[in-house]
Parts: sequence; structure tokens; C-alpha cells
Amino acid sequence: MQKWLKSENRPVIDIVNLVAGIALAISPWYLGFAAEAYAAWNAWIAGAVIALIAVGALVAFHEYEEWANIVVGLCTLVSPWVLGFSAVAAAMWAHVIVGVIVAVLAAGSLWSFGNRPLSKA
Repeated sequence: MQKWLKSENRPVIDIVNLVAGIALAISPWYLGFAAEAYAAWNAWIAGAVIALIAVGALVAFHEYEEWANIVVGLCTLVSPWVLGFSAVAAAMWAHVIVGVIVAVLAAGSLWSFGNRPLSKA
């Protein structure tokens, strides 16, 4: 487990976030909910924000990028119910899955790559 938590693996998390953001941004077309205005616009905007934060983290990592990913991930996670498109199953699941991935990876990154030493136990 300690091998995965080394700082050399931090870019892997950012690449996963980049792929998740791109996938969310193009999901209205390949999952067929582009006609649903709120769902499509939210996917385009949230996906672009996630991807841009990931690119920024790949260029120069700062802790605030992970906090931003937590906020964007949680907003993406709850957006189907807040914006009222939870009845569109494809849109709902795309947002929920990407939101969980981004938020969990960001929280894990903050926890594991913080200035805390790894346990020797």
C-alpha cells in the first residue's frame, strides 16, 4: 500500500481526473442526453472544469487544486437532484460516477500526500 502512496504516483491521480473530466464533457453525445439542457450543460461545464484543474495539477501541483476537485466532484455528484435531471438515467449515472471518482481521488490525495509521515507499522 505504501508504494501507491508515494509522491511519484501523484500524476496518475491527475491523469485519471483528466480522463474523467473529458469523459463527462463528451458524455452528452455518446450517452445520448445532449437534448436535455441542464444535464448536457452541466456535463460540459463540470467536465471542462475537472479537466482544467487536472491539467493545472499536472503542470504544477498545489494543494488548493485538490480542494477544488473535492468541491467540483461533490457538486457534480449532487447536480442530478439539484438541477432536476435525475430521471435521465444516463446523465445521472455519468455525473454520479465522475463525481465520486473525482471527489474520492482528491480526498485520498490530500490525505495521503499531506505532510504526514507514512506509518511504519
